[in-house]
Formats: sequence, C-alpha cells, structure tokens
Amino acid sequence: MADLAGRCYGRAEVALADTFAEEARAVLAALPWAPREVWTSPALRCVALAEMLAGGAPVRVESRLQELSFGAWEGRRWETFRGPESEAWALDPWGRRPPGGETAAELWARVETLRAELLAGEHDRLVLVTHAGVIRAWRGLMTGRPPGELWSDPVEFGGLENAFAAQAVRGATKGNIVSKFL
Repeated sequence: MADLAGRCYGRAEVALADTFAEEARAVLAALPWAPREVWTSPALRCVALAEMLAGGAPVRVESRLQELSFGAWEGRRWETFRGPESEAWALDPWGRRPPGGETAAELWARVETLRAELLAGEHDRLVLVTHAGVIRAWRGLMTGRPPGELWSDPVEFGGLENAFAAQAVRGATKGNIVSKFL
C-alpha cells in the first residue's frame, strides 16, 4: 500500500515512508531524555521507531497501544465501502463498529485500562509509541474532554506529547507519547 491517501488503515501494516530514518532521528533528538523503557504498538511501523528510540533500553510490545481496528475496511479506499453501514458508523463510532472491527468505546476502554496501570506503576522516562486514535483517547482521559470533541483533533506524525502532564505523578520525567508514525 504505497499510496495511503484516501485509504482506511488502522491496524493494517503499511510500508515505512522513504523519509522514516530522517524523521525518526528528529524524534530522537526531540526527546527530553534518553528513555529507560519504550512501549510500542505491535504495528511494524511503531516497532521500528521504538527500537530506534530505545537506544538499548527495553522495548515492550503492548497490544493495547494498537490503533482502532477497522476490520474488513482495513486497507481499502474509503469510497469502496461507502453505504448505510459506513454512514451509521460515521455517525456513531462510539457505539458502532466496522465489520470485524472495534468501536471507539472499546478503544477508549483499553487505553483507559493501560493508562491506569501505567499511572499506578513505577515508570521513569517511559516512551509510548502509538497511533492517533490511542493518543486522542489518552488526551480525553487526561483532560476530561468528551470523546466526541477528540476524534478530529490533529495528531502530528512523529509528534511528542507529555502523556502525564495533567497528572500528579512521581517525578517530572514520567513519560512521553510518540504519535503515529509512517
């Protein structure tokens, strides 16, 4: 899938951009510290970045960091499955799922569980490598914003966010999220 424009992809494996190495070096240079641990989505595009950022630190593949599953729509051009089912999902992604996929509520719940575990644990200089849907859910959980306000929020490819900025946690270096990356 070299041409991703107009394609539906969440968990579909996609090729790394030709500029991946250069962009990954920029992300590494932007980190405020060297990671002590890196958790990543199982998507190969995320694992590649996680390994580059880790610099010898342990890398943990965490399934709860996966993007929303679009099921049967994965990898297809949006216009190829326009119809009543996709329109119903577009109006209510929280309660409806693509065929064989997951709802936004299911994504939110798994991110909420993961986030609670991380907040309760002892993690210092943790980097999470994940996707736009997970980051939007995390933002909502962190700020209290309702899900409906979040789905159109921009998430920069290769961007950094402080995942624990609004939390009372031990230390100022709790963790960063590295956003979706191709």
